[in-house]
Amino acid sequence: MFTREAGRLAFIVPVPKTSKSRLKKQYFQPMTLLEVECDVRQRVQLQKLKDARLLVAYTSIPFSPEKLALSLFVAEFLYYALHSEQQNVALFSYISSSMQWLDMATGSYANFHLTFLMHLSRFLGFYPNLEVSDDWNMMFDLREGRFCTSAPTHRDFLQPDEARLIHLMMRMDFPTMRLYRLSRMDRNRIVDVLLQYYRLHIPQFPELKSLSVLQELWKD
Repeated sequence: MFTREAGRLAFIVPVPKTSKSRLKKQYFQPMTLLEVECDVRQRVQLQKLKDARLLVAYTSIPFSPEKLALSLFVAEFLYYALHSEQQNVALFSYISSSMQWLDMATGSYANFHLTFLMHLSRFLGFYPNLEVSDDWNMMFDLREGRFCTSAPTHRDFLQPDEARLIHLMMRMDFPTMRLYRLSRMDRNRIVDVLLQYYRLHIPQFPELKSLSVLQELWKD
């Protein structure tokens, strides 16, 4: 779990055998928002969970294949991106509010994961530099996280046509992302670039198993 007060923690939880158990199975689905009670012991790898209850009950995510695929992707992504994350209240609030936005969205959320990943980098310390040129004949250095007018000495950079997509993503947020219509090919290319960007900044970031499912969504 990623917690507001203590950052990332690992818990050992008994599997409920009856529906009368206080700790219900549905509480531990990916990206569920919980209020938990526990005594955090610094030298213990697996914390013991005293109690848990829903902080927010999702009304649409569990019943929407598209939203469920998005939440599974986000869960797998955060599992690796926040591997050693300490307390970060702003980050916790961002993740929590993002998932609640997705749950309440009635349409036009196909770019959710792209917007989520781009803005998440701000909390992890490598959000792209916003300085760009008016002529837009610029490349994007993925290692440095900035736009540049000449090619770097390494291969981890984007040509001007794809660098524009990064600039586009930096302008998008959840309320306005519906205004940016992307094809499935564009969307899949952007998520590939974003994952490459994260791999350059987070050591040992692996390939994600949930990505293949996500890439099949929204054929238009």
